[in-house]
Amino acid sequence: MKSNKEAFRDYLQFEKKYSPHTVNAYLNDVTFFEDFNKTHFEQDNIDQVNYSQIRSWIVSLVDQNVSNVSVNRKMASLKSFYKFLLKTKQIDINPMLKHKALKTPKIVQIPFSEKELTDLIQEVGNPVGFEEIRDRLIVEMFYTTGMRRAELINLMLRNVDLSSSVIKVLGKRNKERIIPLLPVIVDQLKLYLNERALVENIVDGEYFFISKKGLKLSESFVYRLINSYFSKVSEKVKKSPHVLRHTFATHLLNNGADLNSVKELLGHSSLASTQVYTHNSLAELKKVYTNAHPRNK
Repeated sequence: MKSNKEAFRDYLQFEKKYSPHTVNAYLNDVTFFEDFNKTHFEQDNIDQVNYSQIRSWIVSLVDQNVSNVSVNRKMASLKSFYKFLLKTKQIDINPMLKHKALKTPKIVQIPFSEKELTDLIQEVGNPVGFEEIRDRLIVEMFYTTGMRRAELINLMLRNVDLSSSVIKVLGKRNKERIIPLLPVIVDQLKLYLNERALVENIVDGEYFFISKKGLKLSESFVYRLINSYFSKVSEKVKKSPHVLRHTFATHLLNNGADLNSVKELLGHSSLASTQVYTHNSLAELKKVYTNAHPRNK
């Protein structure tokens, strides 16, 4: 018979359709609380706990200088675990019912400017060889499609349709979406595929992006790649694939794209998720407004 934690894992994986990374994060948080409970309350089973025990864990995490954002993420994992136990009638009362998240500072993501992107393209110039062409293409794919890092890494060769200039990506909770490709990117994709065909002993051939050894790319490799490229042209502290996704959305909105279209391209399930990108568009709108209005002249 499966333990509640194993059943919870299956629930996250098969019913909620969370990514393996998210499933592992949730299970790790539950395990950490389990360990804390054993040490401080000599209680092996966390199915039957009260909120004061959870509160003690929160205090302990804060004392260890764990950020409020990280604490809230751990509490979200516990909340999901106890909701699952309640749903499957393993418990009668959810100990997280009255929990309120810790306050966190509102972090404003600063996108790259259009100039920074232009400067980067000029800096890279005309790439030569498999790795240079692939790396330049990865930067362009993030900026022109708004893909998530996991979506790019898991992009399948069969889901790139150059004849129709579209790609099909698998997003969060296994939701598929179609993203159009600009003509300039289609040309780069063709160039990459020509070089990819020359790679010997390809192991992970079903994946579109591979290493020179024919293996699927890792998340850390892609992060380091983006960070390295943008370190040449940007002084921003945060230089990551997610900032490029943010840049994609912001530049579209600044240039007249409507929010619903950007929502579809990003693969968001609700407009609320997309609206975090509008603060930059509002800044652009204010600039145009103040420069153009007669009362300001």
